[in-house]
Amino acid sequence: MIKINWFSIQLLSFILFNQFQRLQLENINFTKNKIMYPAELVAPMREDLTSKGFKELTSSEEVDQSLNNLKGTALVVINSVCGCAAANARPAAKMASAHAKIPSNLFTVFAGFHNEATNQVRKYCLPYPPSSPSMALFKDGKLVHFIERHHIEGRPAEMIAENLTAAFDEFC
Repeated sequence: MIKINWFSIQLLSFILFNQFQRLQLENINFTKNKIMYPAELVAPMREDLTSKGFKELTSSEEVDQSLNNLKGTALVVINSVCGCAAANARPAAKMASAHAKIPSNLFTVFAGFHNEATNQVRKYCLPYPPSSPSMALFKDGKLVHFIERHHIEGRPAEMIAENLTAAFDEFC
């Protein structure tokens, strides 16, 4: 039999209250910033591309600076937590970035985490509807090639990489 004294109850109450406050603060940050995913969850998925030379754009200002004044080409990968991003999109982007001819700039934004940047990239991708993951190739600030989510789902990464490298050969 476990004996519970007044001190144990107070300590447990204090711990639970602090945990509750921490969760409330996290919820406020998620709501305020409209972040769908915690940083700890998306960190390895973001690093999957940034470790291969993709520059992460985290604000609408960074997106505008990177794409408005673009001389040359840029690939922008709209990253995501979904399975098709993990199995198909990110591996394809990494394979394509090892091709002989590649864009002069490799960028990424993360849907559901860097929402401001993602929404700004999506404006540059019109008339295509928002989808993530997706990949956009720009030349001199103009969208010249776009791979939507439905072109990524269920397709092997090698096929997607071939699509990208063909676009690189044409536009880079």
